[in-house]
Amino acid sequence: MNPLNERAQLLRKPPWLKVRPPYNTDECRNIKSTLAELQLHTICQEAACPNMAQCFNNGTATFLILGNICTRYCLYCNILHGNPRPIDESEIEHLIAAVRQMALKYVVVTSVTRDDLPDGGAQAFADCIGNLREAVPNCKIEVLIPDFQGQSSALEKVIAAKPDVINHNVEVVEPLFPQLRPQGNYRLSLKLLSRIARTPIISKSGFMVGFGEKREDILQLIDDLAGASCARLTIGQYQQPTLRHWPVAKYYHPDEFAELKEIAYQKGFQYVEAGPLVRSSYHAAQAEGM
Repeated sequence: MNPLNERAQLLRKPPWLKVRPPYNTDECRNIKSTLAELQLHTICQEAACPNMAQCFNNGTATFLILGNICTRYCLYCNILHGNPRPIDESEIEHLIAAVRQMALKYVVVTSVTRDDLPDGGAQAFADCIGNLREAVPNCKIEVLIPDFQGQSSALEKVIAAKPDVINHNVEVVEPLFPQLRPQGNYRLSLKLLSRIARTPIISKSGFMVGFGEKREDILQLIDDLAGASCARLTIGQYQQPTLRHWPVAKYYHPDEFAELKEIAYQKGFQYVEAGPLVRSSYHAAQAEGM
């Protein structure tokens, strides 16, 4: 049975997810103004991240390059999907201007998936990393990349640019991949992470829970990521963006996230963030001791 066709009663959000973030602080308004002025997209806004106000208030944001229209349709994601527009040649220049205006010391750059591009957008990531390094040399750079359809040459472009961290999210447990990520490939994602781990660059991944997965599926996913020598991990609660998206099957208690965090550390991960509101870039700079 497909939950999108046979919808169960929507689950009530538990108290720990009912947060009223400070959207109207001066810092939030300044960042929103900067992003609008420079015509930049952020994953914070496009994916309706629950931590957007907190991160904006702390002077951080996760920049979205290659436009804001994704060529894939994952049933948990709120980003627009369809036929992307041509790449904006001024995008990187605007991103650098934003980093300077926001005085960032740690930058996270991600993108929509661009299966329409020959290299999946890998060269754009490489150019972004290189230009940021030259323009803001003391700023650490984390990139959150798509799977590039398994193209090793595309991944090598990003590795050669030498960001500090390369993140690739697995997102969901393997048994749910065909339903939730029909254009993705679980084993391909693990292979990509394993390749990153063989470099001096820090490898990172993340996933969400609450789709209806079994506990053994979660433990297997943690084992698989550990087996790929992934160094950092984020685990968060899935929250249904709209009624068109996959429904939440369970809201995990903070104690359950604490248990998963401890299990991950026991498996050898160097840094783990796990909690109801955790997303892939949550406290990313803190992992660097910043």
